[in-house]
Amino acid sequence: MNCEKIKQKVGIRTVLESFNLFPVKENGKTAFYFALDREEKIPSLSVDFIKNIAFDFGTGKSYDVISIVQLVNKCSVSEALKYLGKFDFSIQYHKQKEEIVTQSHYRGFKVKKIQHPVLIQYLKSRKVYEQRKLIKELHYELKGRNYFGIAFENNSGGFEIRNPYSKICLGKKDVTLIQGEENNKEITVFEGFIDYLTFKNIEKTKNSDYLILNSTVMLFKAIKALGEYDKIYLFLDNDSNGNITKNKILMKYKHVEDCSLIYRDFKDLNEWFCQGYIE
Repeated sequence: MNCEKIKQKVGIRTVLESFNLFPVKENGKTAFYFALDREEKIPSLSVDFIKNIAFDFGTGKSYDVISIVQLVNKCSVSEALKYLGKFDFSIQYHKQKEEIVTQSHYRGFKVKKIQHPVLIQYLKSRKVYEQRKLIKELHYELKGRNYFGIAFENNSGGFEIRNPYSKICLGKKDVTLIQGEENNKEITVFEGFIDYLTFKNIEKTKNSDYLILNSTVMLFKAIKALGEYDKIYLFLDNDSNGNITKNKILMKYKHVEDCSLIYRDFKDLNEWFCQGYIE
């Protein structure tokens, strides 16, 4: 595969994570990392996840995924291409093109219980209407127009918004950690909140904490915290993003159970529940 195709197909976040490099600050689309070639107290490497490039304010140098590998591994272009070939086009992390809207760009939102007919029908079509008390209906103004959707709050006060027509995040992107009884020893992990609601339909008595990533990109926010549990149950999607995320967790921890085998012929838990689950 040639250089230009690699630059377009392999995600810069995944490459940095492969070297155990994680953001110091981020807003979802961009982030600051510590420099790749020196120690520093204030991060100077600015990374743009959308453009898939980085810029070091300390040296004035720009980087793509190939030059990052060359710098860290001290290798040639051909060796860097070989290294990048293992990532299975992980830029698919952004394939859904979820829009992240900062708080300065939306206003006047109102949160209430689910009651709009369109949202009720959407939840029923996904067979999770029974769990409507775990979510809210949110109305907001964006670019002078009024919108509404199903809202699921994350740990930073942002909202994951879903309706039949769009998928966005209002505010800061983050995971959602739902803690149950004190000192729970188990945690169950999902990519999105629809799968979490689906699970609550199926298993109503499980004593577990729950982690909803709200995007596989956000794994770095919770990867260390997973080590505090004696057992980790994974209900991730059966696609490249889900597999990459699953393998990262399996490589780091031994006490992990991959539950995607339950719905191995379907994209995710909700699709299996809607099309193939029999009580």
